[in-house]
Amino acid sequence: MDWIINLFTNTESIAHIALLYAIVIAVGILLGKIKIGGISLGVTWVLFAGILAGHIGFTAPKDTVTFVQDFGLILFVFCIGLQVGPGFFESFKKGGVTLNLLSTTAILLNVVVMFACYYLFFDTNDKTNLPMMVGTLYGAVTNTPGLGAANEALNSVWQNGFGELPQIASGYACAYPLGVVGIIGATIAIRFLTRTKLEEEEQKLEAEEAENPQAKPHQMHLKVNNAYLSGRTVAEISDFLNRDVVFSRLFKNGEYSIPTSRTIFDMGDEVLVACAEADAPAIQAFIGPELETEWEENESKQPLVSRRIVVTNPSMNGKTLGKMHFSSVYGVTVTRLSRQGMDLFASRNYRFQVGDKILVVGPEDNVNRIAELMGNSVKRLDAPNIATIFIGIFIGIIFGSIPFAIPGMPVPLKLGIAGGPLIIAILIGRFGHRMKLNTYTTTSANMMLREIGLVLFLASVGIKAGANFWNTVVEGDGLLYVLTGFIITIIPILIVGTIARMKYKFNYFTIMGMLAGTYTDPPALAYANSVCSREAPAIGYSTVYPLKLRNLTKKRLTDDEVKQKVVNYLRKNEFITRSVVQSICGMTRTTATRQIRRLCEENVLVNKGLQKQPIYFLKEKE
Repeated sequence: MDWIINLFTNTESIAHIALLYAIVIAVGILLGKIKIGGISLGVTWVLFAGILAGHIGFTAPKDTVTFVQDFGLILFVFCIGLQVGPGFFESFKKGGVTLNLLSTTAILLNVVVMFACYYLFFDTNDKTNLPMMVGTLYGAVTNTPGLGAANEALNSVWQNGFGELPQIASGYACAYPLGVVGIIGATIAIRFLTRTKLEEEEQKLEAEEAENPQAKPHQMHLKVNNAYLSGRTVAEISDFLNRDVVFSRLFKNGEYSIPTSRTIFDMGDEVLVACAEADAPAIQAFIGPELETEWEENESKQPLVSRRIVVTNPSMNGKTLGKMHFSSVYGVTVTRLSRQGMDLFASRNYRFQVGDKILVVGPEDNVNRIAELMGNSVKRLDAPNIATIFIGIFIGIIFGSIPFAIPGMPVPLKLGIAGGPLIIAILIGRFGHRMKLNTYTTTSANMMLREIGLVLFLASVGIKAGANFWNTVVEGDGLLYVLTGFIITIIPILIVGTIARMKYKFNYFTIMGMLAGTYTDPPALAYANSVCSREAPAIGYSTVYPLKLRNLTKKRLTDDEVKQKVVNYLRKNEFITRSVVQSICGMTRTTATRQIRRLCEENVLVNKGLQKQPIYFLKEKE
């Protein structure tokens, strides 16, 4: 039995260190599945499991724990940067600017309130109190990456004469639980302060969506009934419309064909049109009436195929759809595009990235040529782009180590091992194609790397803080950290949320999503989605969270959670479609389809639409 005792007590043993992290992470993940009042702390339980291990003396050499902590942090923030990079700069467009300014204001107010609590409740002569309040701040705003950056900054500025290095993770752990609850509670309080009625907000969203439909793909079967179009080419008609429109099929003189830019329209021709949903009425009014009959092709007369092709050729990175000349050069038409499970309209300005999927229509031989050109090798996507990841980390660490001298500061400012790789990852994710870097990583692979990095970081922080945590909470200022953390959480939310509602007139559900994105709090977003049947919370969340660059670790929903969301939606709406399931559950097209199939097999849903255009109803409503 000595070998078992040695395994748990010999801290220098590699096996002991591996066992330590395995136990801490496994226990933390299992505890994260526990919900109280529908709210769970999720992966943050790994931190508390690490604190417990450190408290009972189940630990490892400090240098080893520090290395694992820093490496986990680097991996975590770099994968976040790769994910948000492509859409980061888009978040500043239109109303997103105001939402991001409000979000930034909330963060600045958190800092202001933190300093106010520091001067009101703590001894400013004690040099450990300010770092501990910084840890409390990051717990109050549920910002795990910020805790890592603060830890690194503290290590660089703390001098030996100041005494023992403060374990700011203790302050973080004290404030985090009420931080999660406080964000939701303050959001609810805003509704009462502004006298907002949820039913009215839902009705406003419905009216806005009816007036301003988003540019989603829309397909119509039209009959040419405008004499002006007779004898005109597709190119002339497209120029006159001045809208993104794709004529994917043409039925003329009893034969089906694919229109090219030189194809001439005549009165009575039937055409299948793909366009943005918002442009559909104008295009229909210009061309002719929409036919109710389904588009049916006689493939024996004109053999056409429709195939979804995956972009896997790295040379396609960054090229625009318009410059590929699919119609004029290859004789095919691209009617749909899909990225990360989201269907997009085939605009000429669309810029390809590896991993995109395109729906191509044309003669089989021509479609095969496009498949060869674009790559269409799913196996190639399965191979991770390790080179890009570690090249980016290498450049990020160098960039983060560059000192910036600022007058009045005792030491030069550095972005560090968190800020450097994060910024480089964002830039690579957005502009990597210009440097011929293949930045594509499957969603599951990115999430796996990110989660591994996060749990390694949290476990390490907890193990290091565990030795002094109990003294901090019981004998020290632990209860004061809990109180000040709660104050730091709710005051900025109440101020910013009320301003967003009363001054800028944002929809309440959008405000809920914006606040959840500001603090990257998945439970807050889940609550917002539970009280709103539309996409406003998700839009507010996604508009601000790339700028905040925080703990983007929203958990995948379980089967029961998916079922609950779908049923709740159908309690308020007559029917549901695959795209709605995809939106309210935050999942890819394939996963949404699989979940719908499962719910149909369990007799929860029933399809009353067509096989190719399914519409699902709640079974019990029949």
